[in-house]
Parts: sequence; structure tokens; C-alpha cells
Amino acid sequence: MTNTPQPPDASAKVTRSDAEWRKMLTPEQYRVLREKGTERPFTGSLTENHETGNYHCAGCGALLFLSGAKFDSGCGWPSFVIPADSRAIDEHEDRSFGMRRVEVTCASCGGHLGHVFPDGPRPTGLRYCINSASLTFTREKDGETSPS
Repeated sequence: MTNTPQPPDASAKVTRSDAEWRKMLTPEQYRVLREKGTERPFTGSLTENHETGNYHCAGCGALLFLSGAKFDSGCGWPSFVIPADSRAIDEHEDRSFGMRRVEVTCASCGGHLGHVFPDGPRPTGLRYCINSASLTFTREKDGETSPS
């Protein structure tokens, strides 16, 4: 079972040993967040989530995306037009698998989230294609958020 991480201070960096990451994450979360894996399309638990709430890093609890920024891109992974805060994520050039892409990682813990592509809807034109395994979701209910 996973532990629910507490959201870090916006400027705090979260560091853990490999053993600590393995203990707190499920095998799939570890593979995606720590080994830069990708879940198979249309298999993630949050792909079809249409509830109102917030998406957090499954590794450290940092707020990454708001439900209002989520859209159905048809790509098989949760897609967002913009992060909750530009400081919540880092972007890196990714030339793996003979492709040139932009990897998205959590700015607090460095966990791999997915990739960003320039084919999204307005207003940003961006599509943050994020693995469900790298996220947790808190549902907004009557003005409060609660774990989902």
C-alpha cells in the first residue's frame, strides 16, 4: 500500500533514497516516476476522470494540475493545457527512442510525469500528456478537497 505524501513547500526539494521511493510507491508508480516509464494508453485510472479537483504528484504530493485545465485529447493519457503553477514542473529535452520530445518532471521531487506537445487547444496550444501513475487526485466537494 502507498503512503500519502504531504505536499511540499513550493520551494522545497524532496529527496529520498531509492529504497525509500520503492517502499512508498507502487511498482507501477516507481517504474513511471523514478525510471521514466510510460503506462499503456487508455489504462490509467485518471484518463477518464471528469471530477472537479486537483492533481498532485504521486511521489511528493506537490500540486501539479487543476481539473479545469484537463481536456479529452483522445491520446490515452490524462491531458492538460497548463500546469497549476509554472514552477511546479520542469521541462527537459528527451531524445530517447529516436524521437525529440519535451519531458515533464515534478519540480519538487524530479519524478517523471510525461511529456508536453505543441498540439493542444487554445489558449496555450499545449498538451501536457501525463501518466496517471504519476498523479494522485483530490476531489473537490462542497468547497473542500478530499482524497479520491
